[in-house]
Amino acid sequence: MCPHALIPYKPANPKTRLSCLFSQDERETLACAMLDDVVDAIKDANCTPVIVATDLFDSDLVQVTITDADLSQSLNTILPQAAGPTLILMADLPLANADAIRRVIKTERDMAIVPGRGGGTNAIFIKDPARFHVDYYGMSFLKHMKIAEEAGLSCEVIDSFRLHTDIDEKEDLVELLIHGAGKSRRYLEELGCVLVVEKGRAGVERKNHPAPAAP
Repeated sequence: MCPHALIPYKPANPKTRLSCLFSQDERETLACAMLDDVVDAIKDANCTPVIVATDLFDSDLVQVTITDADLSQSLNTILPQAAGPTLILMADLPLANADAIRRVIKTERDMAIVPGRGGGTNAIFIKDPARFHVDYYGMSFLKHMKIAEEAGLSCEVIDSFRLHTDIDEKEDLVELLIHGAGKSRRYLEELGCVLVVEKGRAGVERKNHPAPAAP
């Protein structure tokens, strides 16, 4: 099986909740590094990455650029036209690896979902994309489970640390510095990010670089 993997990606001013540590240019570089890590994992799993971007950007990968549409609208434009089994994988999952992706696409059910933190959805695999539509934001995991049920699709919920860990907040960088092995971890280290202990738990500080002002 060699499904296409759709990767929603925002190249301009991403990850605004990390503005406490990084400038806009740095956030854009970090987002690009995380995308590269996700693409590498997808290729290692013998899937074909297709970037679904909000703006054109320089890349040798196949791109679908949809402007003036949110994440759900963009993907729901693509899914009915998909030629075969399709994976949707978020671009901010730098711990993703081939084993975790293969576990998702090898489901024996009609589809598989990997939940994210706070009720989100980090990955969806659909064998017949024309029978499913997405509804992101809010508690999207529960919405996607309901959509699958109403469409008569059997669904496997997959518990995966590597696909569960998305990077949105400063605290999320802890997992990337501990478990990451790709470009995004190396970029954090280049920026001077280090692990520290805060109130008995691991935290992240940026050494020798003043925090940028909030936008």
